[in-house]
Amino acid sequence: MALIINDLCIACDVCLAPCPNKAITAGEDIFYIDPTKCTECVGHHAVSQCVKVCPVRAIVPDPEHRESREELQSKYERLKALKAA
Repeated sequence: MALIINDLCIACDVCLAPCPNKAITAGEDIFYIDPTKCTECVGHHAVSQCVKVCPVRAIVPDPEHRESREELQSKYERLKALKAA
């Protein structure tokens, strides 16, 4: 499933750079993860990099966007193909 940044976010921006899909953007008060781009780093890393670097543990699974590992891999492949085009 895609990840979501909750209201614990302190807008420190450390999650931006490690996101391989550029799925994270600054919102008005906190950062936002685009669920259409988030693969939980499947295809890139063994663990979600934004979760790994978040100092306040504000990044959690998004219950509105449940996806299996296979679906995340498929999304990764689709994003990779779009990037190459």
